[in-house]
Amino acid sequence: MEIDHHFYKELMDRLYDGVYFMDNDRRILYWNRGAERVTGFKAEEVVGRHCRDHVLMHVDDKGTLLCESSLCPACKTMTDGKDREAEIYVHHKHGHRLPVLTRVRVLRNARGEIIGAMEVFTDNRHAEQTKKRIAELEKLALIDPLTRIGNRRFAEIQLQRSLSDMHRYGWLFAVFFMDIDHFKTINDTHGHHTGDRVLKTVSRTIVRSIRDSDILSRWGGEEFVVIVPNAVRDEIEIMGNKMRSLVEHSYIWKDSKPLQVTISVGGTAARLDDSPQTVIARADNLMYRSKESGRNRVTTDLTAD
Repeated sequence: MEIDHHFYKELMDRLYDGVYFMDNDRRILYWNRGAERVTGFKAEEVVGRHCRDHVLMHVDDKGTLLCESSLCPACKTMTDGKDREAEIYVHHKHGHRLPVLTRVRVLRNARGEIIGAMEVFTDNRHAEQTKKRIAELEKLALIDPLTRIGNRRFAEIQLQRSLSDMHRYGWLFAVFFMDIDHFKTINDTHGHHTGDRVLKTVSRTIVRSIRDSDILSRWGGEEFVVIVPNAVRDEIEIMGNKMRSLVEHSYIWKDSKPLQVTISVGGTAARLDDSPQTVIARADNLMYRSKESGRNRVTTDLTAD
């Protein structure tokens, strides 16, 4: 039986996962429908371009730009011929960062020479659980209509519940308070519609950088709160910097140019004598220390000591 390349293309287009081929210069040669679904980019928008050309722009959880360095999994595979897997973050067309599990396989010609690589990537979100949480919040009027995450009332309820669990079971938790830097300037310069896009991009990036057990809410305006159960005090700064870095490396397109924002973050471990008001106030004060230190920073109980 003879099978031409159209058969294989149709087969790969039916895959749920994203699949793309690249040459040795990391120029994208093929982009399947799964890749379109995961990233929002159509094939005609990416084929012939490099992933570093404001397309995927892979970063790790520290915000390192992999596409512009030798740390790129595809670059390593095309150098040594070894298959690789990695958990990284891609840039979605809507601007936010999206976690994916990527698998890279080398491509060779008939002489065995490396001519490129194939990358298969899977949306690493727990989408069904997220949808279920949103549906539950909508029923209770606890969802922010713009960003589709919990609102301030939801955050206050979760804070009280987390404090009760800490007293009853000894379950520790951390609270992050974050604010988008220079957000008023964005609204004044680019308009409120662009400001809304920025808010949605930031919330999407953060919600995809945290665990399913972590809780993100919009506190108000450009302020967000994240509650992290079972947080180890020494790891709070690492958690905060992960969120901060991924937001810094997210962007939307405005007037044919990428528009990026940063966030200032305050993180604190909850204490037995805390109330929802005191733990929020402490995280808020730490966030303002980040602002005073130059913005795009994380300040925690430890770093503020």
